[in-house]
Amino acid sequence: MRKLAALLTALPLAGCMSLADAGALVDASVIDRRSGQQLEVYRHHGQLYVAGTPGTRYAVLLHNKSAGRVLTVLSVDGVNALNGQTASPAQSGYVLAAWQSAEIAGWRKSMDEVAAFYFTSVADSYAGRSDRPQNVGVIGVAVYHEAVPTPEPAVTMAPRQRGAANEAAAPVAPGERGAAGQAAPKAAAKAAAPTADEAQSELADSRLGTGHGERLSAPTRYTAFRRASDAPSEVLTIRYDSRANLLAQGIIPRPAPRWTPDPRPDAFPAAFTPDPRS
Repeated sequence: MRKLAALLTALPLAGCMSLADAGALVDASVIDRRSGQQLEVYRHHGQLYVAGTPGTRYAVLLHNKSAGRVLTVLSVDGVNALNGQTASPAQSGYVLAAWQSAEIAGWRKSMDEVAAFYFTSVADSYAGRSDRPQNVGVIGVAVYHEAVPTPEPAVTMAPRQRGAANEAAAPVAPGERGAAGQAAPKAAAKAAAPTADEAQSELADSRLGTGHGERLSAPTRYTAFRRASDAPSEVLTIRYDSRANLLAQGIIPRPAPRWTPDPRPDAFPAAFTPDPRS
């Protein structure tokens, strides 16, 4: 019985790095691949959000906090990042060894390559271009304990479970190589203030999704993994959108206006001394 496994380079976590979604078994965060920095996390009504910039390549950083192997099923925009299917926790995923960290930087295309994740418009997103735009703007990780731990030195991927044991991994979903160009900026804002309905429509049109970018080297192999249960041990969720949209929705707090001194203050603005504010 073979299981699809990704040989991704394990990356040690810096001691000062805080993870976006810290679970009991796995931590998850979103990394700007150009700068190497974690995207700032905003908490709103119990949900976690990050602000993306169109055209920016990103990776999902996963860190196994446990002493045993875990299976992590990665969903981006409601699509399984490994096989391209509409995501379900029972599908294929990445297996992390004890205490291991790894960056998942794209959609799995073969045993050797992934297509880079990058922020883009809904229409240009992989989910949008495969007629599944309903769940753009969310990254999810379903985490499973291993039933019978077996030594395994590398980051790995395992397929969905059927019954007590997993079957062979499904083939990688076919797909055309996506153009990685940056999303075009939106047209200039309307001169007149939009109505509430227009504002909602414009907000929906400007939402971010994840594109199918250039090919990146990410060699893979097979490994064995049996889940301890049918239901995931935990599910991590990070939502994302443009900074402008998160500001408009009140998810990112607007900065307080700064007081700017008058460049030409008047030394004698009043005849008598007024009372100060209490």
